[in-house]
Amino acid sequence: MNNGLVNAIIAYIMWGILPLYWKLFNDVPAGEILSHRVVWSFVFMAVLVAVQRRWGDIRRIAASRSQLLPLTASGLLIAVNWLIFIWAVNNGHVVETSLGYYLNPLLNVLLAVVFLHEKPNRGQWLAIAIASAAVLIIAINYGRFPWIAISLAVSFGLYGLAKKKTMQDASVGLLSETAVVLPVALGYWIYLAITGASTAWSLSLSMFAGLLLSGAVTALPLLFFARAAARMSLSALGFVQYIGPTIMLLLSIFVFKETVSPVLLLGFALIWTALVVYAASSVRSTKLAKAN
Repeated sequence: MNNGLVNAIIAYIMWGILPLYWKLFNDVPAGEILSHRVVWSFVFMAVLVAVQRRWGDIRRIAASRSQLLPLTASGLLIAVNWLIFIWAVNNGHVVETSLGYYLNPLLNVLLAVVFLHEKPNRGQWLAIAIASAAVLIIAINYGRFPWIAISLAVSFGLYGLAKKKTMQDASVGLLSETAVVLPVALGYWIYLAITGASTAWSLSLSMFAGLLLSGAVTALPLLFFARAAARMSLSALGFVQYIGPTIMLLLSIFVFKETVSPVLLLGFALIWTALVVYAASSVRSTKLAKAN
């Protein structure tokens, strides 16, 4: 558990500062950034697996339908999450991405109830109710459904659930996930080349070198996350996630100078309240369990 907690904290700190990295490629379309992210993540992980001499594990996964299905699902889910996140950051919606990842811990509780048969207590259900009220308030303030926040929360929540179902080694699992979407990414590269719409290849050498690093930038927090997911409950893993969106929110206000309305701050205050209620309720339940 302690090992899992350390891995989770490292992963969420790295994810929290990711907007600073993706802002470097503001002039590159989100879909093109995603394709590079997938390809270079695959290359990075292939080298890592080769160094670890784990290709036998990859072959066993490829021959197992029971493993292929959840890995395919997790690969598609994380690709969708990446695309939405990159588009949102580069189009000035860092505040809403922060909201999405604040909601994710509470969504994880619902997913744990439905799919893993975990049983939240009254305090945890209260936290979910408060968070739902916050989403409603924010949606009314926006004048639209906060689709970016909800999409990020749902896609990453389901990704975490899929990781719990596969229970693969971190590096082997991530290579398998990126392999699932690799053909789509390479196909998109071919499409951009045929239509002459590619922009990444015209970047300066230093900027393109930075884009090459997207493989390591993507893979490292996911490796830490995978190790955490194997050692922690889905509910506990989700709660630690508040670290990432807090960093994102601070970046959106103080670095990217996004506007935060009083109503939006009220929504965030309710989310933070829900997290405190959830944390206090979880700690109390743990103490009672130990006492019994």
